[in-house]
Amino acid sequence: MIEGLNEREKLILNRLSSEGSITVTAMARELGLSEVTIRGDLKTLENRGWLNRKRGGAAPALHRHILERQQCRQEEKNAIARRAAELVQDGDVIMIEAGTTIALIAKYLQGRRDIHIVTNSSLVFSYARLNPMLQITMTGGEFRRTTESLVGPIALDTISRLNVRLAFVGTDGFSLERGITTHLAEGAEIVKAMKSHTITTVLLADSSKFGKTGFISVLPLTEMDIIITDLNLPDNAMENLKSAGIPVERV
Repeated sequence: MIEGLNEREKLILNRLSSEGSITVTAMARELGLSEVTIRGDLKTLENRGWLNRKRGGAAPALHRHILERQQCRQEEKNAIARRAAELVQDGDVIMIEAGTTIALIAKYLQGRRDIHIVTNSSLVFSYARLNPMLQITMTGGEFRRTTESLVGPIALDTISRLNVRLAFVGTDGFSLERGITTHLAEGAEIVKAMKSHTITTVLLADSSKFGKTGFISVLPLTEMDIIITDLNLPDNAMENLKSAGIPVERV
């Protein structure tokens, strides 16, 4: 999550993630700095969308669950997103589903031209809006804070009207036996809709999700055109996936 921030800013966000809110006085005492300095840090982080300032302190701009997920396996997630971005060509229209790994794709589209992103993710928007070369279409729909996503009939209707070359989707767990799974039925419907309106569907999932099973089954793994994961995926899992005819990349 915290790529591009200095160590003090990272520490502030870590405190927010673990405690839910912070005070200027407590942070100044902990870091041995003036309250003026801490207020300046909070203002900078607020301007970048990481937190909301309040009287005497700050609260997270994102749901605590999202903050915790963003701090896990950062190196792997960035490597996966960077590789996914390499699949995007100038002039592409792409769909990006909600997820902490997938959202990072937008960070790695610097230098590309005429890219149009369709997304139901406010995290994707927060990254993409910083790049003036990207055109962004938000699906609309009902906002879910725990996933920073837009879901429901409006989101599905928007997706159903569009056709793209690439769709990037995520998962809470994946395996050959259960396929792609998630804990949220609304999210499953978004993935299915994106799959139905794209030429190539790319699953992004770090290796910790292999073998895990969410509450809702979404799609068989054989419905994915490419899976991008990290180097920690076991060799036997890699071999089993390839034997099933599923292209897998470890990065």
